[in-house]
Amino acid sequence: MALKIKAKEKKLKFSKDGPEVYRYVMVPDLYSTLDSEKVIKEAAIRSGVSEGVMQACWKGAGEVIKAWATEGHSVALPGLGNMRFGLSAKAVADVNDVKTSLIRTRRIIFTPTVALKDELANTAIQITCYDRNGEVVKRVTSADPGTVEDPQGDDNGQNAENTQNTENNEQNGSQSSNGDSQNGSQSGQQGNQNQQSGYALTIATSGSGSATVTHDGNAVTSGATLSEDDEVEIAITPAEGQVPTATINGSNIELTEDNGVYTGSFAMPGQASALVISTGVSGDGGDGGEGLDKD
Repeated sequence: MALKIKAKEKKLKFSKDGPEVYRYVMVPDLYSTLDSEKVIKEAAIRSGVSEGVMQACWKGAGEVIKAWATEGHSVALPGLGNMRFGLSAKAVADVNDVKTSLIRTRRIIFTPTVALKDELANTAIQITCYDRNGEVVKRVTSADPGTVEDPQGDDNGQNAENTQNTENNEQNGSQSSNGDSQNGSQSGQQGNQNQQSGYALTIATSGSGSATVTHDGNAVTSGATLSEDDEVEIAITPAEGQVPTATINGSNIELTEDNGVYTGSFAMPGQASALVISTGVSGDGGDGGEGLDKD
């Protein structure tokens, strides 16, 4: 068993007035959705119960998850992980400005079990490379370290990622960067528009902690194209006892700490920009940072 990846040669534009260049962009090669009837049938076969019983259990579990998760609980999904609801919202300085209109999106946040993460980490990756004419030019069996991204964020879910959607978001991010809508969806069309009037954002990270970068609830990958003043959010979980830093074009981004997670945001400048994140800077602010003021 292996995960299949497509590496397609695409024409990219990294700045508004810059030249177009060809780069190989990797996206997951996703199969069609496995419908619920097929899932129930397979689960019934593997458990030794009838499809009718499995259907009733499946429906009952779904009702429990919906009921408890919408009351603010993190609900266990046996053998898979847990699920909860969260949100993405703008931050304001004045309490009088707090209102529901600040909420951009509501989120479903899934956190996988260690066993599920290990299964994904140990699954091989096969990459098929296509040139600009759609011809297969190379096949690669990846030897990556198998690192699995952790969902980040506090109980408000402002910076948490839906693990199931991460791959789709990254695929849409790649489509946005090269202006090519592979599935003809609205998000792909928006990616085309962003490429025409936007600017490339390169992202560099260092340190032993982890970090996520998002825009409007979608993961932002290095090389993505964003419009001027697009709000970009950062969530960093540093190694224990360390303090992270983040800069955009050399200017420090103010980070706020809550339960060990540091969050911040910035408006995309009107130019190709570089975001540099250090997830493991010593508390005195060394390694290129000036330190942080914790709230």
